[in-house]
Amino acid sequence: MTGKGLITCLWFDGQAEEAAHHYVSIFKDAALGRIVRTGPAGPGPAGKVLTVEFELNGQRFVGLNGGPQFTFDEAVSFQIHCADQEEVDYYWQRLTEGGGAESECGWLKDKYGVSWQVIPDGLIDMIGDADEERSARAMSAMLSMQKIDIAAIRKAFDGA
Repeated sequence: MTGKGLITCLWFDGQAEEAAHHYVSIFKDAALGRIVRTGPAGPGPAGKVLTVEFELNGQRFVGLNGGPQFTFDEAVSFQIHCADQEEVDYYWQRLTEGGGAESECGWLKDKYGVSWQVIPDGLIDMIGDADEERSARAMSAMLSMQKIDIAAIRKAFDGA
């Protein structure tokens, strides 16, 4: 993984390689890249994983084993745009398994504490619709959910 562009660096406390393998197993368009280990000069014991490069749906990441000083929070999240409810269900289940936590409005935290938004196609159009009544009904429905149920939001949007 070389060249120009943006790469998101995720700071882990020793789980960078495990997390990279986990994410690569979830996303269909994913690849594991270079793993850099510490040398005799450190930091830490020689041979310990320092960084892991990986790519998910075209987005490049580096997992860094930086230690316990920093942790993830909801101030930064990754959006997964999904074609349909089946895809929403897939990502929701895979990212919450093993210790993840559901939140509201399509947000979740995975077992590493990374925040994700699982967003079905059409959701943003409905909650941002120019018809304020339809938009308000869709927003109200969404605010009552954890995992997004696009059919329920569409029903509310349509006034059914």
